[in-house]
Amino acid sequence: MRVSRIFQDMPLLCGNQIELDEDGSHYVRTVLRLKKGSNVVVFNGQGGEFQGNILEASRQRVAISILDRIDKDVESNLKVNLGLSISKGSRMDYAIQKAVELGAHAITPLISERTVVKLTKEKKTQKIKHWQKIVNHAAEQCGRTMVPAVQNVQLLFEWTSQQTGTRVFLDPNSTANFSSLELKRPMITLLAGPEGGFSQQEKQRVKDSGFISVQLGKRILRSETAALAALAAVQTIWGDYG
Repeated sequence: MRVSRIFQDMPLLCGNQIELDEDGSHYVRTVLRLKKGSNVVVFNGQGGEFQGNILEASRQRVAISILDRIDKDVESNLKVNLGLSISKGSRMDYAIQKAVELGAHAITPLISERTVVKLTKEKKTQKIKHWQKIVNHAAEQCGRTMVPAVQNVQLLFEWTSQQTGTRVFLDPNSTANFSSLELKRPMITLLAGPEGGFSQQEKQRVKDSGFISVQLGKRILRSETAALAALAAVQTIWGDYG
């Protein structure tokens, strides 16, 4: 029988008892409908996970006893830093969820010239919280022990100017592909464009900041598809898919 996994952003120690946060309590009580005595797995995104047992699952609180630590290695040796241009509606949610499953190490939502979504300062804060919840639940589902951080929304060139190491951006007009690249260390930065693609001026500025353009075959992919295909490609070549 599959044991449910629960993410909690708090210290976890064997022998301690914890009270789940509001999101975790709702998940256990309403979604999973677990009762007192049920076994669960708890993790905090800092490596490893813990066996737990539910002591109380009431409307007031959900309390869990932390039992044995389980050391498991499910993270890819390849650190992938993903810059993801913000797309409309559920497309961004989907891309973030699947990026976690595919092993992304960090995700930064980006605003570029052709980004359709307009976010106020308040809306940016709300979106980051929303996307981080998606990340947390995706990590629960796919068995990850490290939880990627969703960074603050940034403008494209603010973000690209901060990146180092092997930097790649996706361009259907490029003549290069991932197999032509050489990593000097197990870390890569991927940049995926918006639904309308990058403008020519953006492409040039991104190249000037040290990014290499690559293509993903002869077909033009949707923004969320391109990002996920790129993640799968680099995991196959340099990560844990090979």
